[in-house]
Amino acid sequence: MSKLLIAASGTGGHVFPALAVAQALPDWQITWLGVPERLENQLVPPHYPLQQVRLSGLPGGLNGGTVRVLGELLVATWRVRRWLQAGHFDQVFTTGGYIAAPAILAARSLGLPVVLHEANALPGKVTRWLGRQCAVVALGFAEAQRHLPGVKTVVVGTPVRPDFREMQPTATLPAEGFVVLITGGSQGAVSLNRRVRACVPTWLERGWWVVHQTGDQDPERGSFTHSRYIERAFFPDMAAWLARAQLVIARAGAGTLTELALLQKPAILIPYPWAAENHQQYNADIFAQRGAALVMSQADLTAAKLDAGVTALAGHPERLARMAQAMGTLAVPDSAQRVAQVLQQLQAG
Repeated sequence: MSKLLIAASGTGGHVFPALAVAQALPDWQITWLGVPERLENQLVPPHYPLQQVRLSGLPGGLNGGTVRVLGELLVATWRVRRWLQAGHFDQVFTTGGYIAAPAILAARSLGLPVVLHEANALPGKVTRWLGRQCAVVALGFAEAQRHLPGVKTVVVGTPVRPDFREMQPTATLPAEGFVVLITGGSQGAVSLNRRVRACVPTWLERGWWVVHQTGDQDPERGSFTHSRYIERAFFPDMAAWLARAQLVIARAGAGTLTELALLQKPAILIPYPWAAENHQQYNADIFAQRGAALVMSQADLTAAKLDAGVTALAGHPERLARMAQAMGTLAVPDSAQRVAQVLQQLQAG
């Protein structure tokens, strides 16, 4: 039986694609590598053994915390190397982020092949630094290739959690009526939530339904109630809610965009301005160029501008239909199977 270490930590954008790939390899023995107190601690243990290392974000330059972070990286790499040796692993798969660094370094020191999945149009630092150490870098967007000279790449799309392929319709919403869904990703987005809440009374007056995933860090959650305003910190069955929405307001994380494309949902994208190297803007631009989404900058976003954008789209169903069709052209429904095939081909030699 093939033995695989999966290194995926932090946000849903890293953990959910890795879970989808793991489930596409039912005959493989899989162990997970994560970090304490991150999302994987909630999602992984029911399914796979979870090993943990303490690791902070990798430094962007020299600063007071650089020595500490590099020390953590060395310790984490040493521990991962011991686990790989003791467990007689065959390969490592990672979805990037700083947890990928010790996984890649440890695996390569033992001569083990690594497959790294890069979901963003602008590859992250670890991908750019260590991509050449990987057997293959699997890409969510073809546009990422130009940032990775000399790296072996294959475009596979970004895997999504299985419930997006096997979703059940939600019974909470009626079959008729306009539904706007807002999500800031698995961690939420407080600043986006505030602008949305300023618009909600107007949208409800029009008879719309508003579904709002706030994240668990929003201090204003629960401050407004209405029978057609459904607000939760997190929707574990997000696929069913998205399926019912006519329009989505969202950040531009690669995982969220993948889900929107798969379900063909028109969107207003508001890239998170403090994302590493502004990578969400690169993602959003691809969808805007294809006509699948309207992009707004948070820097000058007001409730009035957001309402105007939503109103303009809601009043033109033919435009929403064109956007939905464009969204569909960006979908890769079998992405998890494509990544699994890359791993299987490496294993076969």
